[in-house]
Amino acid sequence: MFVLPEAWVWDFWIVDDGVRYHLFFLYASRALKDPEARHYRASVGHALSDDLTDWTRVTDALVRSDPPAADDLATWTGSVAKGPDGQWYMFYTSATAAPDGSNVQTISYATSSDLYDWTKAPGPVLRADPRWYERLSDGLWSDEAFRDPYLLRDPDGDGWHLLITARANHGPADERGVVGHATSPDLRTWTPQPPLSEPGQGFGQLEVPVPVVIEGRNYLLFNCLDTHVSDARRATGTPGGVWLAPSAGPLGPYDIAGAQLLADRRHYVGRILADRSGQQMFLAFRHDGPDGDFLSGIIDPIPVGVRDGRVVLLDDAN
Repeated sequence: MFVLPEAWVWDFWIVDDGVRYHLFFLYASRALKDPEARHYRASVGHALSDDLTDWTRVTDALVRSDPPAADDLATWTGSVAKGPDGQWYMFYTSATAAPDGSNVQTISYATSSDLYDWTKAPGPVLRADPRWYERLSDGLWSDEAFRDPYLLRDPDGDGWHLLITARANHGPADERGVVGHATSPDLRTWTPQPPLSEPGQGFGQLEVPVPVVIEGRNYLLFNCLDTHVSDARRATGTPGGVWLAPSAGPLGPYDIAGAQLLADRRHYVGRILADRSGQQMFLAFRHDGPDGDFLSGIIDPIPVGVRDGRVVLLDDAN
């Protein structure tokens, strides 16, 4: 398990350079006392592993910028991929404060030649486009949700895509969560696109959306706690947590309404990736303790399998 005694650790993303796994994670000092305050003090740390279990911390990757800047409040969740120019690209959530204290989220990126030393590009490169996405001024949500960019190559080789946590500009307030979308020919110039899913499917937000393939089948992995599902879904007693929606492919269509709960709120921001043997493994950060208190720390990997047509976690000892 990856824990820091002096800091809370939560959202994370992992990239495999072919030799080692690189863990990028959000962390904030426990001296803040209140774990909810961590969101506005988040930096991006960095650690290395050969096996997804034993991690060695190295120099931090990113910290927030001095104001005025798109990320002068915090640097939040993102993803990393290697570009055709040999550079590594980290797309991340840049957060700044609105006059009323609410946060406005946009998408920025940084580059690196070695995954250790990162240089921010001028940003942001994307923000919520009101043609399709809810803005803070709509007054229906606590923030302007446009975050958690997941970078992937176009399946047909035509450039790049970002999947983004966003909210549609129409539909019931508690069901506006959608998979935001943007495209780029070169990783540097981005064009906002309509969302890849529709509102009205039971979720106020789809956090950290990531396409995954498990035993040959496509899914969208996303996260939503019971506090942010629709009133109708909450009435069924769902605990919220990590969800899997059947999918036709990495860019959808996604069956968001038919998503299954993979892990309850003891775990959050789930990731599924293959270890060196090819076994699909699940990682997440520890969210709720036995008393409902926030725990922090990234669990050891849990094997993932399919039983009776349903994706399950095997031997969960975390």
